[in-house]
Amino acid sequence: MIDHSALPYRPCAGVMLANRGGRVFVGQRLDTTTEAWQMPQGGFDEGEDAEEAAIRELGEETGIHGGLVEIIARSREEYFYDLPDHLIGKMWGGKYRGQRQHWFLMRFMGEDSDVNIHTKHQEFRAWKWAELNEIEKLIVPFKRVLYRGLVEEFGPLV
Repeated sequence: MIDHSALPYRPCAGVMLANRGGRVFVGQRLDTTTEAWQMPQGGFDEGEDAEEAAIRELGEETGIHGGLVEIIARSREEYFYDLPDHLIGKMWGGKYRGQRQHWFLMRFMGEDSDVNIHTKHQEFRAWKWAELNEIEKLIVPFKRVLYRGLVEEFGPLV
């Protein structure tokens, strides 16, 4: 087994997007044949802060832009996850051991017809609104602790 502890974490931002009914957006990843669902998230572009990256990633992955969301909260601290050994080296050019993420809870003020996952930067093959208590079961195992923390932190505000 290789020790990847010297590799840094990739700086990222993520969005827990809640609709008016208290359900949360999840997308099924396009790059896997498994049932891998996640909330919108991604790395910072040069010069971006966490909020700018979160809004950009939301637009790139869902077609939803800033005018259709309201920021409710920002995570109290960064969340971290490590990639499983078999994915290190295959993701992000092998430069990172996992991600460190700033998360935002946003309220979706639009309609379902405003969601468009078929974007230039398409990452999802399908999407749905999920109940908070089912999110952890939908997520790949190596991100479950992180998502459990997000549900605990943001759940009362959803």
